[in-house]
Amino acid sequence: MISIGMDVSKGKSTVCVRRHGGEILREPFDLQHTDEDLDALCDFIADLSQEAEVRVVMEATGIYHLPVLMRLKEAGFFVCVVNPLVMKKFSAQSIRRGKNDRRDAMKIASFGLEKWFSLEDFTPSQHIYDELRLLGRQYMHYVTVKISCKQNLSCLLERTMPGISSLLESNHTGTAGKDKLLDFVAQYWHYDNITCMSQKAFLNHYHRWARKHGYYYSEHKAISIYETALQAIPSLPANSCCTRLLMERALHSLREITQDAAAILQAMQELAQQLPEYGIVRSMEGVGDVLAPRLIAEIGDIRRFHSPSALVAYAGIDSPEFQSGSFAANTRHISKRGSSLLRKTCYEVMQSLKRVRCEESPIYQYMLKKEQEGKHKKVAKVAGMNKFLRIYYARVKACYPLEFGHKKSGFTPQFAS
Repeated sequence: MISIGMDVSKGKSTVCVRRHGGEILREPFDLQHTDEDLDALCDFIADLSQEAEVRVVMEATGIYHLPVLMRLKEAGFFVCVVNPLVMKKFSAQSIRRGKNDRRDAMKIASFGLEKWFSLEDFTPSQHIYDELRLLGRQYMHYVTVKISCKQNLSCLLERTMPGISSLLESNHTGTAGKDKLLDFVAQYWHYDNITCMSQKAFLNHYHRWARKHGYYYSEHKAISIYETALQAIPSLPANSCCTRLLMERALHSLREITQDAAAILQAMQELAQQLPEYGIVRSMEGVGDVLAPRLIAEIGDIRRFHSPSALVAYAGIDSPEFQSGSFAANTRHISKRGSSLLRKTCYEVMQSLKRVRCEESPIYQYMLKKEQEGKHKKVAKVAGMNKFLRIYYARVKACYPLEFGHKKSGFTPQFAS
């Protein structure tokens, strides 16, 4: 048995080769993530494979290990990608706290020898699931930037048009549709542009603006806006050289990022519709056109989970038991060691169920039951998330052929950073 431990970093890796018994066949050495070095590594592993079984072990590093992993799998080698938390706990067995790339490579190689019979060969998922996952992560990144842009615009509005946000509706659906508040701010951008007109002139101007952009005209709403503009005290003057520039840039950034997020979501929907489980996931209570592709993107191929409990653990909402001697904990917190984006998506599903009060949903009834038992609303939602994932597993697993049915694969979740 020969274990090759690879400590992967950005652009390079440190490799250590160990034989059964801990003997170091080759001292740790560095290689660059280039065609020449990776080809030399494949030739080296092929030579070792002629005298003994070889297994390569590396940590999941988010994206840095992907070039090495893809090249080794194309060459047909056994490669095990280990959760960094598992490797960290294994390395903690040593009393001394020294750390460098050479030591890490040696520890990874030792891990491969010690866990030889429990190592799992990396199995690439379908390309469509990889694309969905990448798009899903990018979508959440753009949503985060969009929230930051909204906060920035809100701060500017409090300095130029305080109180306007409570008078006009904004688009909260996350789509790139019309937004009355943004269109209004783009037209007027400061209360001084309203108060410089008489009330009658503003009403006529507001009426023409509403008709041009396709909004319903309300004279009562227009009077409220004018009265608010008269009473408000803007802290940023309209005649400042930077006021209009900042407002225009804030509006432009928010609209651009909203369009980008909507385009990514559209691509996710088109990809997800090609999968057999899309119709099943879309038909579940609380799951709409936005949440369905996000759920599939984060969960991926359901066949890689050997049971519903594995899916629950992957989401990090399981409650591991805590018992020692005669002590057994009665109340336990969820582990939160899993995909945080999957937890967030499932929580949004629970919020959707509570918002629409879906009486025919067993998950909604289950949350109400937990609340009646005295559970906090968030605790009840987490319990509903657990039940939702178990139902998701059963329904989606049933849409695949029997040969891909219930099979314990020993799947260990690999959480991307």
